[in-house]
Amino acid sequence: MESVSHNPAGEVTHPAPAHTPADQPAPPPQDVADGQVPRVPLLRLEGFEGPMDLLLDLARAQKVDLARISILQLVEQYLAVVENARRVRLELAADWLVMAAWLAWLKSRLLLPADDELAIEGEEAAELLQERLIELACMGELARWLDARPRLGRDVFARGLPEDLVEVDRSGLALDMQQLMRAYLAAVRRTARRRIYAPRTIRFWTVQDALSRLTRLLGETPPGWSTLDAFLPETLPEQMEGEDALRQRRAAMAGTLIAGLELGQNRAAGTAAG
Repeated sequence: MESVSHNPAGEVTHPAPAHTPADQPAPPPQDVADGQVPRVPLLRLEGFEGPMDLLLDLARAQKVDLARISILQLVEQYLAVVENARRVRLELAADWLVMAAWLAWLKSRLLLPADDELAIEGEEAAELLQERLIELACMGELARWLDARPRLGRDVFARGLPEDLVEVDRSGLALDMQQLMRAYLAAVRRTARRRIYAPRTIRFWTVQDALSRLTRLLGETPPGWSTLDAFLPETLPEQMEGEDALRQRRAAMAGTLIAGLELGQNRAAGTAAG
């Protein structure tokens, strides 16, 4: 058996360990042998004796020499605790597994090869193991958080008897799901058969059409004054009634007027240039 002592500087010192023969496994802790369920496993290793969480904290702070601790003895004692403690809870065993894995990872950092390539591969594997251990620790924290929340049937309880309510249906409708689906499909089919509305397009008399007609008619018309109606297109329906006829006539009048102004401007510009 070996104890751990602290000096004023905060470092951990170990007395000379009594070497255990290789063929004899480390004895299990006394609390496991008595059938008790410890909160934290007590370890009796070569170079350390105490709870596992203390060993983990000391190893993280680099205040204990992991090179003197046998990982094999650690695993054997951990398995003995889990095997003998039949009443151990699942989240408690998960915490123990996290602590043991952290110690194994810290031990593996000391056993990395001296070769650069092998050392890099070992460091990558150790970093991957560290990430998984951190995820496992987060899962343990989440499990403890969920366990601390109120649980139905343990912390809070539902009403024992149901409320005495009578449901009254005054709608007078008796419809099952099949009838509802048939009615819906019939409505969808009626909507699909409807033709899409397409408004009728109307071709109006444009300025370009009026400009071409004015250029042709000015050579045929005798000199003198003429009304604007004389230059309107012949295809314009004079007898058409309604909004369509009015829009056609207004478009023809506007296009012819703009074409006349454009033609006069072009001829005046040509005369000034000549």
